[in-house]
Amino acid sequence: MSAPASQPDALTALRDDLRRFAAERAWEGFHTPKNLAMALSGEAGELIEHFQWLTPEQSAALAAPAREEVALEMADVLLYLVRLADVLDIDLAAAARRKIAINAERYPVERARGRADKYDRL
Repeated sequence: MSAPASQPDALTALRDDLRRFAAERAWEGFHTPKNLAMALSGEAGELIEHFQWLTPEQSAALAAPAREEVALEMADVLLYLVRLADVLDIDLAAAARRKIAINAERYPVERARGRADKYDRL
């Protein structure tokens, strides 16, 4: 079910909140695509650190404090990604839908089901 036309969707609302947050602090000059992409990469690295030496089983069963830390790192990644999309005037939801369609063609169910191979090796 989609949001009524008078209400923005969650991603648009988040984008607008970030726009406002940056504007209130006069950070627009710092929010270049290069800087945002670098910050996004750094935050992704911080997220990865939480899983670096865990077994697959441990990574799937994080204790509550670790889950909260991971949640906040995930939020940082999302916030930088949404801000980068805004600065580049990219509709992130539309791009994600396009990518899902591309992946559906690259990974047809009958060849990809239960396999982790890259599309060119199916």
